[in-house]
Amino acid sequence: MTRKQRRLILIGGSLGVLAIAAVLVLSALSDSIVFFNSPTDIVQKQLKAGTRIRVGGLVKPGSLERGEKLNVRFAVTDGNHDIAVRYQGIVPDLFREGQGVVTEGKIEADGSFVADSVLAKHDENYMPREVVDALKQSGRWQEGEMKTDAHVVSKPQ
Repeated sequence: MTRKQRRLILIGGSLGVLAIAAVLVLSALSDSIVFFNSPTDIVQKQLKAGTRIRVGGLVKPGSLERGEKLNVRFAVTDGNHDIAVRYQGIVPDLFREGQGVVTEGKIEADGSFVADSVLAKHDENYMPREVVDALKQSGRWQEGEMKTDAHVVSKPQ
């Protein structure tokens, strides 16, 4: 074997090993990616209990209940369907009924949602991009209404 052939085999082998490593890393990361879902998406997909997802929409007026030990219950709606959400922790100052919200957590067996973090809009000029998209799909969005951005509040570990 010539020197050139050995060099090509070494380079080819190195590229092969790098490709395999990249595939393994990407497949591991794909399991940890959490996508945004509207309440309608959750109803249609019929996700199984324990599935980790993000739910976004508007806090349904009349659904907000504050309990003891920072327990908060509310419903997230996209205009078509609602999903009950439970959260224990401090919610953002601007969190209130009728406002845009994205929560991250797990689906329960009864179809409710247990959140471990809540994202709320900064002020009346901002809303999470995912919520805007869901509101546009449900026909409740008025063009030029708000800009998109989000503020994250996570449950303490």
